[in-house]
Parts: sequence; structure tokens; C-alpha cells
Amino acid sequence: MTPLTKGKYTVRGASGPRDMAQVFELRRLCFGAVGAQADAFDATCEQGVVVLDDDVVAAFRINIMQPCDIEDTYAAQYYVLSPLHAVTGPLLELGRFCIHPDHTDPDILRIAWAALTALVDARGITMLFGCASFEGTLTAPYSDAFGLLKARHLAPEALMPKVRAGEVYEYAALLHGKPDLARAQAAMPPLLRSYLMMGGWVSDHAVIDRVMNTLHVFTAVQINAIPPARKKLLRALV
Repeated sequence: MTPLTKGKYTVRGASGPRDMAQVFELRRLCFGAVGAQADAFDATCEQGVVVLDDDVVAAFRINIMQPCDIEDTYAAQYYVLSPLHAVTGPLLELGRFCIHPDHTDPDILRIAWAALTALVDARGITMLFGCASFEGTLTAPYSDAFGLLKARHLAPEALMPKVRAGEVYEYAALLHGKPDLARAQAAMPPLLRSYLMMGGWVSDHAVIDRVMNTLHVFTAVQINAIPPARKKLLRALV
């Protein structure tokens, strides 16, 4: 990953034990004790960090593959992703995205997306995907958010991920009625909101992940479907 500096923040690849120690501590803060543990994907994925005065304030990991290899991804543990074999070109899985809870500056997320935009352009990525997480495992607080996802943001039928996880919330089948847009937007995780602003789409069910204490939906954005104005804004940051 090519380092990028904007204002007081720098985004770059993680470098050395100090960076990774901070990455795992940040994951612990955001995902609990399980988040602080390395998994098999940490050994093979590129790790990105946003730093402020040498302190990691955001982190994420990147896995680039061809569509035929999508079953070897983190998301494929929870979703049947064989419909995505129809996508052409390299795919990028964005995982373990977390921002320090004491750092709420929106520029942190902006510079991370700027770096990802540069990476997408450089490597010819055609689709970016990951698991977008809601905090906790209770569904009721997010009924309006899930209602909005059902109404406006479901995956194309031909690409819809299928159920693999043992415990899921099939919100697209269960929810009826019109969601409250203000409550929906307030409950939407920032990362998921960013995906949706780029024309992203989601699975029709959420996985109830009690180990990570999250509800998550498979989320993807096809690069050629990003609105031109949004592409221009993202590239202006690079």
C-alpha cells in the first residue's frame, strides 16, 4: 500500500511489531477479547493502518483474490458466495475495519477510503466486499436500519449470497412496513454507510456472530457502479 498523508493523518501498511500490537489492541477495543487474537487470515492479508503521531487510530486488512478463490475468504465462513463467481476481475475483501472509539474525526474514514481507492485503481479491482458489523447481537435496535437495507440496498438476485451460518436474522423476509429514515441512518454503522453511498449492496440476511458480539451483513460495491461524482470525490483525496 502506498502511504498517503492528509492533514494530521497518514495511512500506510502496518510495519513491525509495534504497529501490529496496536492493531490487535484496537481490535480488542472494538471487537472484544476475541478481536485481539490473530486468525489464519492475518498471516496472508495486507494490514493497513491510519496513524496519528505514530499511534494507530484505525486499522483494516486487505485480501485480494480472483472470483474463483472467494471461498477462501473470511466472509465465506459465514455466507455461500458461489454466486459471485460470475464477477470478472480481481476482488478485494476488506476486513477487521475498526476505528478507535476515542477518535471520531470523519477524516479518519475519509483517508482510509482514499488509500483504498488508490489501491483499487492500481490493481484493477472490480469489486470490494466485506462483512459490515452492527454492535451486539440484538436485532430490535436496528429494525429501521435493516428495513432500509431491505427497501433500497439488497444485492442483485443473481449475486445474492446464500445462508451458511448456523444463526441468522433473515430480515428481508421478516420485516414489513416502511422504516423511519432518521432512525435508520442513525443506527447504520459508518463503514456500511460508506459502502451504500458508493452504490453498495447487502445480503438479505444478517449473521448473528456471538463470538465477535456483532450482527453482520455481507456488503459489496461493484467499482463500475460507483456514481461518477462519488468516484471523483474519492480520487480527489488521493
